Amino acid sequence: MQITLIAIGKTDRAELEELISIYAKRLQHYIKFEFRIIPDIKNSKNLSEAQQKEKEGELILAQLQPTDTLVLLDEKGKQYTSVEFADYLQKRMNSGIKNLVLAIGGPYGFSEAVYAKCSGKISLSKMTFSHQMVRLFLVEQIYRGFTILRNEPYHHQ
Repeated sequence: MQITLIAIGKTDRAELEELISIYAKRLQHYIKFEFRIIPDIKNSKNLSEAQQKEKEGELILAQLQPTDTLVLLDEKGKQYTSVEFADYLQKRMNSGIKNLVLAIGGPYGFSEAVYAKCSGKISLSKMTFSHQMVRLFLVEQIYRGFTILRNEPYHHQ
């Protein structure tokens, strides 16, 4: 299985990019991992919230292959402990999925077309985080999940 993380917009903090890069590199020891950035929509200030979600949604859906399994990072998604998330990853690998695509939407969330295409939603917390922080938290949790699955000493119970 491969894991692809798709996010809207560049990270404007070098520190965050560096940390994300560290965890993405560590993940390569466990699984094929790809991080794709979809550029911010140009002239988004001239678009309504719905128009922006539609345009971002089209760009997200254009990234998908027919065999991909899309899971959205969404505030209304299922919450997991780190051990439960590791189990979630193991179950996805066991199910024969070729590419698990995790998507972080723009500031207004996802379009209805993206919700219709997804096979699940995950929430990292009931709290709201910046989209840039979510990238780091998610990549770290994926890494943590694989260390849990391998019984490595990164995660402490």
